Amino acid sequence: MKTNETFLDWPKSDAEHLLIKAEQMMSLEQQIIANGLPVESLMEKVGGAMANWLLKRDELLQKGVIVLIGPGHNGGDGLVVARELHLAGVNVQVWCPLKICKPLTSAHWSYINWLGVKEISGSPDPKASSLWIEALFGLGQTRALPEPIGELLKERQKHQPDRLISLDVPAGICSDTGRELPGGAAFAESTLTAGLIKQGLVQDQAIKHVGNLIRIEIGLPKIVLKALAKEQPKIIYPEDLSSIPWPQIPTSSTKYQRGKVLVIAGSRQYRGAAYLAIQGVLSSGAGNIQAAIPEIICNPLCQKAPEVVIAAELESSSSGGLLINNWLANFDLNKFDAILIGPGLGKSNEPWSEGTKPLQSFSGLLVIDADGLNRMATTTEKWNWLKNRTGPTWITPHRKEFDRLFPNLQGLPAPEAAIQASRISGAEVLLKGAHSVVSDPSGATWQVIKTAPWSARSGLGDVLAGYATGLGAIGKASSNNSEKGILPISMFLHAQAARNSKTGSKASSIASVLGEITIALQSRHVFIGT
Repeated sequence: MKTNETFLDWPKSDAEHLLIKAEQMMSLEQQIIANGLPVESLMEKVGGAMANWLLKRDELLQKGVIVLIGPGHNGGDGLVVARELHLAGVNVQVWCPLKICKPLTSAHWSYINWLGVKEISGSPDPKASSLWIEALFGLGQTRALPEPIGELLKERQKHQPDRLISLDVPAGICSDTGRELPGGAAFAESTLTAGLIKQGLVQDQAIKHVGNLIRIEIGLPKIVLKALAKEQPKIIYPEDLSSIPWPQIPTSSTKYQRGKVLVIAGSRQYRGAAYLAIQGVLSSGAGNIQAAIPEIICNPLCQKAPEVVIAAELESSSSGGLLINNWLANFDLNKFDAILIGPGLGKSNEPWSEGTKPLQSFSGLLVIDADGLNRMATTTEKWNWLKNRTGPTWITPHRKEFDRLFPNLQGLPAPEAAIQASRISGAEVLLKGAHSVVSDPSGATWQVIKTAPWSARSGLGDVLAGYATGLGAIGKASSNNSEKGILPISMFLHAQAARNSKTGSKASSIASVLGEITIALQSRHVFIGT
């Protein structure tokens, strides 16, 4: 494997990838202004760049434009856009429902009036075919929209969906959390956000309001970006596949030197989960895979995946959950590089805290998913169990599993929830969602966007857990003997497989594509650098 820093520095900490909160963005703008850039120049840069983006899309503008102007600097950006579109020959009208409170915005308002841009006196017709450009509040909005505006935006979406563009942040959306504020919010076909991507815009709850997220480059100086913390959250885009780092295994290594994995999964109730998790491990390229699974699926597994060694045929409880404690107490776990426990285990009355002590003392990588997390959540310890782990630990919950395990972190935006959970537990956290997040105990955080919403189907999380475990085992077996940075890569590649699957969106189809992507990456890195 390349050095840990190579992984932690992927993707680059540049304007394209940094994810920022409203307060941070406003601080960066103030820093620029304090060092000599006039506010007027900044507004011209922002509004001019947004106008240029729009002018390249004539199909949006052919039926005319109505710009909704707010009282502050977001409204000023909208007025610059209105001016530039008007001067380019577009039929532009403006509507200002609130009293302008910023002198610079007021000056721009006076100028477009002088230019002859028509002002709408009453509320615009939400059924009109004109494109609406919404510049009402933008960055840092905390108060609810006035009820008439909220209702108007709702009617616009009802009658003319995909005919509204928001500038910077859709009105009625919290810039940091992505939550809709009381009073309603805009529904944008696209959101043109200036400078850096605001954290709230990529959260799951904001997706329906943001639409296509477009970052508008405004030339933020590198000296300003370098002032941000090293662990500033980053976005991973599909295009980052070309620069992805990869664990380096000597070409002469045997199967036992290419990652040894144990999967503890499945139950009488959830038989398919074990197979899907194993499919994920197989897709990773790990050299040796063993499985402790319900006895009822051992023969079918041998038919479907003869490469997998059966480490144990386990019994299920009367309720259907897999029984694991007695076996764990008498099995040598430390011969593996990585262990996955959890997919499809089902419920059990076995005491998690006592029975899983062998997992706590396991020195390799432990990945806990699904019912492993649910069983842990039923104990009084909850996430504190993780603090007693000897080796590195990854957990891969979806939001409901996360909330059971970390009840005091419920309601936090995904990046903040993952960051805090990782810091207090010592585990690396993959919080699954439409835009999944990974955070490690140092605070380094990654969020994947431009994913495939149609792939949110049963079994996909089992494949992800298996794939991450397999790739983590390869990292542990690599020349650098480290799993650092592999969890965000696993999350990203899993999302790319879903986006690129041509044969269907079911979990097994995506596992096959994941294997194809992995083979391509393995081949590329072997031939160019080892």
